[in-house]
Amino acid sequence: MTVSWIVIAVVIAYMGIMLFVGWYAKNKISSNKDFMVAGRRLGPILMAGTLAATEIGGGSSLGVVQQGMGKYGISSAWYVIAMGFAFVILTFLAPKFRDAKVKTVPEYFRRRYGRLSGLITAVIMLLPLIGLTAGQMIASSVILSTMLGISFNMAVILICGIVTLYSVMGGLWSVTLTDFIQVFFIVFGMAIAIPFAFNLAGGWNNVVANVPPETFNLFEGYSVVDVIGLTIMYIATFTVGQEAVSRYYAARDGKAAQQGSIAAALINFVYGFIPAILGVTVLALVNMGIFDPAQFQSVGSRYALPVLAVHAMPPLICGILFAGVISATMSSASSDLLGAGSIFANDIYREYINPEATDEMVMKMARTVMVLCGLLSLGVALFNTSSIITILMFSFTFRAAGAFFPYVLGHYWKGASTAGTLASLLVGTIVVIYVQNLAGGSLFGIHVSQPIIPGLLAALLSFLVVSKLCPPQEETTELLPDVHES
Repeated sequence: MTVSWIVIAVVIAYMGIMLFVGWYAKNKISSNKDFMVAGRRLGPILMAGTLAATEIGGGSSLGVVQQGMGKYGISSAWYVIAMGFAFVILTFLAPKFRDAKVKTVPEYFRRRYGRLSGLITAVIMLLPLIGLTAGQMIASSVILSTMLGISFNMAVILICGIVTLYSVMGGLWSVTLTDFIQVFFIVFGMAIAIPFAFNLAGGWNNVVANVPPETFNLFEGYSVVDVIGLTIMYIATFTVGQEAVSRYYAARDGKAAQQGSIAAALINFVYGFIPAILGVTVLALVNMGIFDPAQFQSVGSRYALPVLAVHAMPPLICGILFAGVISATMSSASSDLLGAGSIFANDIYREYINPEATDEMVMKMARTVMVLCGLLSLGVALFNTSSIITILMFSFTFRAAGAFFPYVLGHYWKGASTAGTLASLLVGTIVVIYVQNLAGGSLFGIHVSQPIIPGLLAALLSFLVVSKLCPPQEETTELLPDVHES
């Protein structure tokens, strides 16, 4: 597949801008707090942009297009819309998250439930971030390899280098500023593709006429139960996922955190149907004989959007679309890398390896770990054959099941105990791994659409029962002081 030099120029210019923003933000970093939570100065507009861009990634762009042209049809939009539902729910929790004044989720666990809880949480949170980064790198590389006509492996290496470089330079400041730019490219770049796709198909009526009627059933691929399950998964994983909750920590106050969360939800509601419609249109084009199914056999249906763009759109618009999809995936990958570096430096290195580390040493360690995690994610992206959404879904569920209730209820319930937290972390994680990887998505012979749900239920039961049996020595929701805070 060949593309115009204009397409290549647009995307290269976009990547250059991202690197420049990273360099610019580097000059704004003067402390560990600046690097990890942007100095806690984000207003609602920056909050909305960075929240939306972080969570609208490869699964929400290429993944939804891939589902839309498959058995899911228009119902694939629920994968994104459910994120909006989650942001609405998190609006009520946002002020509590901001008021805790922590930099990472494991730091909250350490100061609320003790050092062992903090260490276990750090490990549980750190490992999935590598899978999440890999999933986004795969999506970015799909576009880049299509655009430049290079191998997928070479594209992964290039994407890894660019994302890691601008993330390492400026921390959350650079990630937030790039996210603000990227969310425009994501929504505008994908939306502008729709009329060109319809034109290639001969109009919307032709699209409708050349796909099965059930394609437009909102609950054909995702049932109501599935949508509820997705929403629960997103609520849980956004609540404890460092790449998401760090935005609430970085808000200038609780009100800004709430306003940013609502605005991010609205962006998801608007965006959700865009990739789904594009996927349905690709299916129609295949059924009409305009696209040969063989085009996807060698590279997979995840290339549906690049194929559509190259055939349907003029070079400049195609370049904007490609930049938009790369924006979606790079913004998520950079947030995941920053989350991994922040957790290791703040909650493992400073707590267990070098307690006397200065802010400068902690930032240096965070940057080092971000580079290492980038390389590990590169390895996963090169050798993993799973779909983008499969990688993301496992990473989301693995980290959230055991940590969700101790984290949320810990802000409100004075009776939450260290023993109950440890029980929740271990039981929730074990149940998710068992259901998803050992039992093939079943529990007691019953198919489970979202493995996180039995994990959350088991974790909640363990947390409540063990907290009652082994109550805390002092009933309080206050956190221990941060001994490292300057």
